[in-house]
Amino acid sequence: MKAFTYERPASAAEAAAAAARTPGSKFIAGGTNLLDLMKLQIETPTHLVDVNNIGLDRIEPTDQGGLRIGALVRNTDLAADPRIRRDYGVLSRAIVSGASGQLRNKATTAGNLLQRTRCPYFYDTDMPCNKRSPGMGCAAIGGLNANHAILGASEACIATHPSDMAVAMRVLDAAVEAVAPGGATRSIPIADFHRLPGDTPHVETVLEPGELITAVTLPKPRGGVQLYRKVRERASYAFATVSVALIARIEEGRLTVDRLAFGGLAHKPWRVEQAERTDANPDSIADIVLAGAKPTQQNAYKLPLVRRTLSATLEHAREGASR
Repeated sequence: MKAFTYERPASAAEAAAAAARTPGSKFIAGGTNLLDLMKLQIETPTHLVDVNNIGLDRIEPTDQGGLRIGALVRNTDLAADPRIRRDYGVLSRAIVSGASGQLRNKATTAGNLLQRTRCPYFYDTDMPCNKRSPGMGCAAIGGLNANHAILGASEACIATHPSDMAVAMRVLDAAVEAVAPGGATRSIPIADFHRLPGDTPHVETVLEPGELITAVTLPKPRGGVQLYRKVRERASYAFATVSVALIARIEEGRLTVDRLAFGGLAHKPWRVEQAERTDANPDSIADIVLAGAKPTQQNAYKLPLVRRTLSATLEHAREGASR
């Protein structure tokens, strides 16, 4: 681990200003991803800005009937909050399907959204990776890529985004609040927050340098049956091969898909609105979602796996809606 300086500001505005003052700064909260990357010298910040003392650890109601989740709310606390369990069940289910209990106790809401890919070539500093070192190339293309992206990838990167929570946030139409070093604030729709790789896979979000996430807001509850189904290589502590976040409801005696998003398929949570507000026919929905998919020889299995996972999730929703 390379040497770095450290400070602990007292407010979000001070934290953003501190990051702007020192080139190469990084914010640190739970550190469950950043510290591992620092040990491998994939991340080499010159200065750490500790944001654990700036008071963004509460879940509060909004005037619009939703919830405002502070950036420092720990994953365990968010998943266990009675309001989240009652009104945003897909989010609670997604969070508890990720990582381990110990990591969820430390990991934060903002950090979960910002965690970096688990592509093995990104972690192997002896291999080329455009996400780690722009312009080096992508070893996953033509390499071992069984769990890589089949949608939204590019010739520069075929990695997937690892977060389960982000997929649920996408299906809930969340928004990300951020503060800039100059004190200006903005709200970013979660749909626009994560970027596809294009020619710049190292630029993973629309955040500007020094901009700090302060909260995530959820709109008024949608109701319906809310599910998160995750397929992975082992029963726990593994990232999604395919995951489905679903909000569905019974309308005129038929199950209707209200909101739908997928994980494990792309560089960001994948949602195709054209597949929503439709009868729950898994093949028809999957045809829309998978349009334009470009699998490799090794990860082509994800195409039928998407269909089977979606079908199982819809069947589970029918059972839940009929109770």
